[in-house]
Amino acid sequence: MTMKRVIHLCLLMAAAGLWSCTTQQPVAPKGSVSIIPMPASVSETADSFLLDKQTVIVANNESDKKTAALFNAWLKELTGYELAVKEQGDKNAILLQTGNDTTNAEGYTLTADHNHITIKGNSGAGTFYGVQTLIQLLPVEKARAMFIPGVNITDAPRFAYRGLHLDVGRHFFSVDFIKKYIDLMAMHKMNTFHWHLTEDQGWRIEIKKYPRLQEVASKRKETMAGRYADNKYDGKPYGGFYTQEQVKEVVQYAADHFITVIPEIEMPGHSLAALTAYPNLGCTGGPYEVGTRWGVYDDVYCAGNDSVYLFLQDVLDEVMALFPSKYIHIGGDESPKVRWEKCPKCQARMKQEGLKDEHALQSYFIQRMEKYLNSKGRQIIGWDEILEGGLAPNATVMSWRGIEGGIAAAKQKHDVIMTPGEFCYFDHYQSKGSNEPLAIGGFLPVSQVYSYEPIPAELSSDEAKYIKGAQANVWTEYINNTNYLEYMVYPRAAALSEVLWSPKDKRNYDSFVDHLKVHVKRLDLKKVNYAKHVFEVTGKVTDNGKGGVAVVLNSKLDGGKIFFTTDSTAPTPQATPYTAPVQITRSGTLRAQVFLDGKPFGNEYDQTFLFHKGLAKKVSMASAADAAHRPASDFTLVNGVEGNAAYNDNEWFGFKGTDMEAIVELDSVQDIHLVGINTINVKGDWIYPPKQVVFSVSDDGKSYKEVYKQNTFAQQGINKVRGHLQAVRGRFVKVQMQNFGKIPAGAAGAGNGAWLFADEFIIN
Repeated sequence: MTMKRVIHLCLLMAAAGLWSCTTQQPVAPKGSVSIIPMPASVSETADSFLLDKQTVIVANNESDKKTAALFNAWLKELTGYELAVKEQGDKNAILLQTGNDTTNAEGYTLTADHNHITIKGNSGAGTFYGVQTLIQLLPVEKARAMFIPGVNITDAPRFAYRGLHLDVGRHFFSVDFIKKYIDLMAMHKMNTFHWHLTEDQGWRIEIKKYPRLQEVASKRKETMAGRYADNKYDGKPYGGFYTQEQVKEVVQYAADHFITVIPEIEMPGHSLAALTAYPNLGCTGGPYEVGTRWGVYDDVYCAGNDSVYLFLQDVLDEVMALFPSKYIHIGGDESPKVRWEKCPKCQARMKQEGLKDEHALQSYFIQRMEKYLNSKGRQIIGWDEILEGGLAPNATVMSWRGIEGGIAAAKQKHDVIMTPGEFCYFDHYQSKGSNEPLAIGGFLPVSQVYSYEPIPAELSSDEAKYIKGAQANVWTEYINNTNYLEYMVYPRAAALSEVLWSPKDKRNYDSFVDHLKVHVKRLDLKKVNYAKHVFEVTGKVTDNGKGGVAVVLNSKLDGGKIFFTTDSTAPTPQATPYTAPVQITRSGTLRAQVFLDGKPFGNEYDQTFLFHKGLAKKVSMASAADAAHRPASDFTLVNGVEGNAAYNDNEWFGFKGTDMEAIVELDSVQDIHLVGINTINVKGDWIYPPKQVVFSVSDDGKSYKEVYKQNTFAQQGINKVRGHLQAVRGRFVKVQMQNFGKIPAGAAGAGNGAWLFADEFIIN
């Protein structure tokens, strides 16, 4: 850099009030780059580019000019001005250059030095993503001029499909908000918006040939209020739908941000709203009512009625005219068979087609619709239930019930989008705080999202090629406004974006959190109501190796100091400062809080412990819990923490349709006065109490004697099973819990295996 350039920069910065002319050469410091998702390769240089009002953007095609306009919209928020867009320029310029590299169309390079910034995209998408990275190189503070650090970046995504879903059937969101949702996706280099447009509780897209879908199916008389189990309703009519012109507007807006919109038209289940409008499409003929409660309804499209297929073909014709996407999502999930089992038309169709059961009938339904879409040059995506009864030939599977469906589909050489609830369901709780807004259940903190690896270890390298990417799902049963929606999605979507874009071997959660400290200021500029749990105090219960447990406290808040108490009193800066893991030596409550400048930040950590003989002892389980509700280790069963009623604390072991058995080994043969375990009864969420619980005791771990049995349980909430014993001695204690089995007809989830939940195996 010449001395003239140094003087020029110094004077400019001084005029802007950003620099003193007595200061050394103004260069952005190394380590100032903070980009989410992290690029594949970044190297910083001892150089910088001064962006000011005289800087120009050089763009030579319409796509790059649109991208330049999007950059200017962001810049204007920071500086108050936009840069001129020209077709020529060199110095003091941002050069957008789009090539035609087919190796990875979304890849780009970005270099910044004192003369110019050059972004070379392999395609228009690559250039766009390069500009998104450039935006994150800008300071987050408002100024008239700003330095951009010298960098050399080479970048391309790891996965081709990087998705975010939104359910607008349960709750409806405006076009303006959908555009903001797309803006935020683009900021994080997500490229697929899965728009869930039809549901039992509302049909949200205009279909001109069937006006009753707008007039009837888009409205419900009221909405469930509170938890499903409460069975309360608000008494307020609710509705909304998108006109075809609005849909076109959204699709074009997304395309300008290099995002593909995949529409979902649910079939054969989740179709109650459509049946209400056109009752002849159901097995019973109605009457039907648009759903007012959450859960799964028995009424679905009649698979034996040819009018259903003609109706859906007509609907899909109008949908395909609006959405140019290669894929159309046809749902296929949670479709009860109880109506089909009794429907003469469905049974006749099964006999006519030689179908062995109703699962095969669903496969027939899906394959018939797939053939129609294939004839129009489109392909289908469906939830992993479309595997049941035989997979449609060209279908892509979206694996949501854990990873097993994805594994099965990949082994059959079908493309897969991974979206398991354990890592990708953003309607789950993200904090254990008592003041969290109501959510569907589960526990999914940002750290767990970030830990996700989309390619299952069970797949070979050839099979792994069928994993095209992953997607977060946002179901809106309890999410009824935009502030709540943003709170549930961010920063979890930022974490997933890095999982899907950045190289696996370069991902590091601590680095991500450091970058997030800067990144949330960008979310502030976009007025996003993001959750701040990442920076609160957290606690991890661990085995202390001495026959007990300890709690490791942590906070990612810069400058924060943690104080704690063990006597249930509220922590203050006068309480015990945290310096080492807190040893739990008796029953009681540990409370901890991070303080910044003497003031509490975010939610407090609050955990009650139950001290007992089985605490931290060796535990073994006969079979693993379901991946959707599986704590980090079996140690959780004897860690002194009882799972909460909302089951959002990652303490509960969940078994879907299967039994539970566990054995705890004490240090020696000794007196046992009490055995216990907790379970849950929340039938609205498909969680049932066991048929029975049996405890047995053994001296040698081979020969067991039954000591307590229970087979009656409370109707609702947590059931604390406790067996008080007399004159019992032993070293090994076994618990066996028998699953309820199939959920009965008429109940939520009818026909599915019931969930059995268990936590804290207590021995005294």
